[in-house]
Amino acid sequence: MIKPIRISVFLPLFLSVASCTPLTLYYKPGVEVSRMQTDTLTCETQALRDAPIANEIRQSPPMYYPGERYCNGTDCYRRPGYWVPGDIYTVDVNSSLRQRIKQNCMAQKNYQLVKLPNCTSSIASAAGTARTTRLPELSENSCAIKNKDGSFQIVEPG
Repeated sequence: MIKPIRISVFLPLFLSVASCTPLTLYYKPGVEVSRMQTDTLTCETQALRDAPIANEIRQSPPMYYPGERYCNGTDCYRRPGYWVPGDIYTVDVNSSLRQRIKQNCMAQKNYQLVKLPNCTSSIASAAGTARTTRLPELSENSCAIKNKDGSFQIVEPG
């Protein structure tokens, strides 16, 4: 019997991995974060309406493993080969189109998709636990701190 996996076991691991990835967001200098989030939701909704989820069930090809030959000194034998069926999986064929529609919608609102590296621990400890409410001007030194509540802080190290 297969035992169900408890989400609570993997949640800390997932959160620690997610905090290591750069902060990716739609950026337009001077815009309030709440406005950016509203615009993003609007564009995601439009993209979902224009390119709805279209799942297709697919199967990877089966694999054949030929039998092995073995000998016991005087006689040789061959074990029979066997087939392993291909994995069955689902693909949303509209996923990339939906993403392009969303990016186009955000570009029409003058946003650009940016990735900000994580701040070092020394910068993060010096910056405190504030949250960004208005998107600042960015430079090549800009970095991000992800807060546990899902908010973020964009920092411009001195």
